[in-house]
Amino acid sequence: MLKEWRHRRAAQRVKPGDGRPLKRFRWWQMLTRALFHLRLTDDAGRQMVYAVDVRHQNQSEGYVKAHLYLDGRHHAESRVPAVFPVQGGTVEVRTSAFGLKRCHYVTAEGAEHQLVPDPASAEGRRARLDRAHPALSRWIGILSSIVLVIGLVLLILQLAEQVTRAPEGVAQYVGTFTSPIDLSAWGNVVVGLATVAASTERALRLRYNWLLDGGAG
Repeated sequence: MLKEWRHRRAAQRVKPGDGRPLKRFRWWQMLTRALFHLRLTDDAGRQMVYAVDVRHQNQSEGYVKAHLYLDGRHHAESRVPAVFPVQGGTVEVRTSAFGLKRCHYVTAEGAEHQLVPDPASAEGRRARLDRAHPALSRWIGILSSIVLVIGLVLLILQLAEQVTRAPEGVAQYVGTFTSPIDLSAWGNVVVGLATVAASTERALRLRYNWLLDGGAG
């Protein structure tokens, strides 16, 4: 029921577009923009081309907007999480601190299909790497998961040490805990940068786990 309520609330945030044309994706926008495409056919057999354009720089203002284009023209917009009504279903868009975690077409029957990333975008380049070098792509994905697991373990150890060393807290019940791994300030910076890079790589594949990627954010 909560999921349905959130879905209806997201659908109510959708505002009509102004008809402006969709701008080409430029290479310097790879870290600030995501662009995905969806081709559908209407009841009369006419092909319709949808595009979802997300500008991540709005995140500094406390929100991110997703824009829906139909046949190259601005059709609708909404803050994320967004639910856009389209032919035969909806397009759902959700973001994380590192990019997109969902950009899917959901049919009226409940089937889900991820939209196709623009070839010039970072997501499109990552998808091309996966097609051209599947083994390398798989190992990069595994490495990203390992980095996030290590980062999460180190975070838990440091938090446990800080909590049990507090003057008043759980130490009086369970004793103090000393982390077996003591990282320097530079070590923490390196681990932090590595986890951000790993979560960003996963976001390029629209992979997200609330524990691993959420902990990195």
